[in-house]
Amino acid sequence: MIETRDNREQLIENNLGLVRSCANRFRGRGAEYDDLYQAGCVGLIKAADGFDPSRGFSFSTYAVPVILGEIRRIFRDGGSIKIGRALKEKARRALKEKEELTKVLGQEPTISELAERLGIDIAETAELLTAAAPTISLTAPDEDGGGQLDIPVSPPDEQLSDTIALNEVMNELEENDRQLIFLRYYRGMTQSKTAQKLGMTQVQVSRKEKAILGRMRNNLTG
Repeated sequence: MIETRDNREQLIENNLGLVRSCANRFRGRGAEYDDLYQAGCVGLIKAADGFDPSRGFSFSTYAVPVILGEIRRIFRDGGSIKIGRALKEKARRALKEKEELTKVLGQEPTISELAERLGIDIAETAELLTAAAPTISLTAPDEDGGGQLDIPVSPPDEQLSDTIALNEVMNELEENDRQLIFLRYYRGMTQSKTAQKLGMTQVQVSRKEKAILGRMRNNLTG
């Protein structure tokens, strides 16, 4: 835990950039930026109060999931999530491209294939498809007359520990291996684009990626 009030205040002040970065991820989703930033600051304060440097990981690794959790609370507490006009337009385009690509391929494209066609990363493509999906009411009556839809959600502490564990395993990788995983799974690049970025062939990326993921899985499961 943070030992003195001065240390706590300094930790919070030095990491306000984390709040801005997290809040920016939720721009255009129907909530005011000031509300997002304020919620993120609450998360930062909670993280500063709960952080234990003796556990061996950085403050940012611990704080980001806590900040994101507080920001997401805005949408959970506010009912249905509003989708901005610009995001709706992008989502409609993504659906149109998905339909055309389905005709070309003869089957529904993967998110990776659709992302490549749209010229954006996998994360943004998934966000657009989510925005285009019909809204599900959590309280509307179902066929059996029930009035509540229960959706299983992992406990926040479990999500936090998983995120921390994954970051620790990532930090243990050699720089080249970490870069490969970052490009593939954090930037959503295809194997061919990752190969170009790292000066490798697609086959080399595929083999190395499989080996790295195997090591990471073993480290995570003990």
